[in-house]
Amino acid sequence: MNIELTMIPPAKPLIGQEERDAVDRVLASGMVAQGPEVAAFEEEFSAALVGGREVVAVNSGTSGQHLGMLALGLGPGDEVIVPSFTFAATANTVAVSGGVPVFVDVDPETFTVDPGAVEAAITERTVGIQPVHLYGHPAAMDQLVEIASRHGLWVFEDAAQAHGATWDGAQVGTFGDGAMFSLYPTKNMTSGEGGMVACARGEVARQVRLLRNQGMEAQYANEVAGFNNRMTDIHAAIGRVQLGKLPGWTGTRQENAAFFDAHLEGVVTPVVAERASHVYHQYTIRIEGASAVERDGFASALREEHRVGCGVYYPTPVHRLASFATDQELPVTEMLAREVLSLPVHPSITDQDRERIVAAVNAVAKAGA
Repeated sequence: MNIELTMIPPAKPLIGQEERDAVDRVLASGMVAQGPEVAAFEEEFSAALVGGREVVAVNSGTSGQHLGMLALGLGPGDEVIVPSFTFAATANTVAVSGGVPVFVDVDPETFTVDPGAVEAAITERTVGIQPVHLYGHPAAMDQLVEIASRHGLWVFEDAAQAHGATWDGAQVGTFGDGAMFSLYPTKNMTSGEGGMVACARGEVARQVRLLRNQGMEAQYANEVAGFNNRMTDIHAAIGRVQLGKLPGWTGTRQENAAFFDAHLEGVVTPVVAERASHVYHQYTIRIEGASAVERDGFASALREEHRVGCGVYYPTPVHRLASFATDQELPVTEMLAREVLSLPVHPSITDQDRERIVAAVNAVAKAGA
């Protein structure tokens, strides 16, 4: 008798009874909009993940990027150096502020922005650098901060996928002038939807607070033109519960990744820099030398023949998207966009799932050898 395998999902939000109870508590209180839950979440997130830096909660990670860079002074014509191997929001938030994203290449092993490429891209119009801690691996922050300091630039960290990751023992989000963390459902922790902006200076945090709330701190006392980018107490209540679970979930992600490192064959497993702690938002392998068609065939075989979910993050470099469409040549980025494939690494996969994933990848890799 053939037993049909269930699909192992590539990502999965983990929402339990504690999160439901927290939402019920807020709903029963009648205080649903931004209020005491948001304030408590900001304080707890600050203490747990960014060394006590002032944190501002917003309604999405993208809002956090947008408001954070506006608070740092980003304006029309200003250039911000960004990697192209990332999600489009990294560049979108520069562009919608009137700025110009300047795309640079990444390191082929860590997938994070190449400091040498960053320095080579600096012009008299450059105001900032936005490194991305892609897949949960931190960028080389000591080098990037040194470059920024030497050229008088700010650094705004895109830590959307890297809650709790460290570089030289220091948490991401504590290196630059500001940082954004996403709380989207499939991130390492979620608030249902939301984002956090960590700020190195009080005046930057105050500006983010103004911008998220129609430009006012006191009701009807609008100081600047702002937005409605507030987080609700409902979302904050979920986030507070998830924050308490994050260390355990991170440990499980790292255990799952170590199992894959030890058992996968015929593919390039993720490299972790000696100075880095990786939190594996994604476990991203490379099908070395593959074309995009071959990589997509590999992914289809995993899904259709073995019922192993997987994803490509990201199939088109941002500088090649229709929204930017530059004629730059970024060879490492374009190679990675052809070769990468992310496997399930989330905490809800079982030991049996891990073995199925390994067997599936090894079988498909061997078949294509």
